[in-house]
Amino acid sequence: MTKSVLCAVDISNGDLDSPVLKQAARLAELDGAQLDVVTVLPDFGESWVSGFFEPDFHEKALAEAHAKLANLCVSVLGAERNAAMRHVVATGTAYQEILKTAEGAGSDLIVIGAHKPDFKDYLLGPNAARVVRHATASVYVVR
Repeated sequence: MTKSVLCAVDISNGDLDSPVLKQAARLAELDGAQLDVVTVLPDFGESWVSGFFEPDFHEKALAEAHAKLANLCVSVLGAERNAAMRHVVATGTAYQEILKTAEGAGSDLIVIGAHKPDFKDYLLGPNAARVVRHATASVYVVR
């Protein structure tokens, strides 16, 4: 029985991750599980690149990402379902932050989308493939 489902979306894809979010919601509803949704921002703060941004750039980016994530959830699942979800905006490497968030939330299932892969990516995108390989929870990949 699944108690917690983590859905990983990329808000920079616009509504392309809507099917991923819908599938995660369906899977969570099957067992009455908590649905969490995560998106990951790149980390510019630790490198020489950070000098090119305003000092409060990261905080503004987090706030904007959180708003976009909530708006995506409302538009796809509705306001009532959105109110019961936990929204997480992480900063770092996508697959590492997804795995860290899943572990911290005690997620039994991770739902992630896979973009149309290049030949070099074989069957999955690089982040989805890494999540599948390294996750301790089950992973459901939505094409």
